[in-house]
Amino acid sequence: MLTRKQHDLLLFIHNRLSVSGISPSFEEMKLALDLKSKSGIHRLIKALEERGFIRRLPNRARALEVIRLPENKTEIQKKISQDYTPPKADNDVIEIPLHGRIAAGLPIEALEGQSHLAVPPSYLGSGAHYALEVAGDSMVDAGIFDGDYIIVRQTDEAHEGEIVVALIDNSDATLKYFHREGRMVRLDPANRTYAPMRYDASRIGIQGRLVGLLRRY
Repeated sequence: MLTRKQHDLLLFIHNRLSVSGISPSFEEMKLALDLKSKSGIHRLIKALEERGFIRRLPNRARALEVIRLPENKTEIQKKISQDYTPPKADNDVIEIPLHGRIAAGLPIEALEGQSHLAVPPSYLGSGAHYALEVAGDSMVDAGIFDGDYIIVRQTDEAHEGEIVVALIDNSDATLKYFHREGRMVRLDPANRTYAPMRYDASRIGIQGRLVGLLRRY
């Protein structure tokens, strides 16, 4: 029998592989399951391996393969909260707003677009979501590349170490790791060629946190 978190993680990995062919990063899995640390993801991965649902592919960093899915509801923890809705099938999609481009490099002017992006329902949790196209290479070490589409859960709060959409001086938007340093906010890239950016906290507005990524080939 799988716990709810094990079941959710298994479906998240399966859906990501079905859409992009690439295993999600541990950071993406942590955000998708709303966990505070990656150690919880490591424990869930190990449990799914031991139960024969997934396996790690040798000599490939981050590579996972889904061997099987739960055959019936007895594989899922029986007591699930009433507000939980199981993910829909992969062939179902939900359209979310696509709001222009977000800088993964130097900040660029925030844009509001009128188009939409179709995403699998399993990528979305509770709350409002929107998508942005990535411009730049400052987050490549987090597996986020120029031209990718990120899925963002709308929120004005950020926790330490989360990847967020930060609005600087109400005009420039950027995608970075969020850190607090006293009265300052530090926005860290995931590329050694870029330096961290520091601002007074009053200059930073949080527009959302990263919960998913889509890549088109």
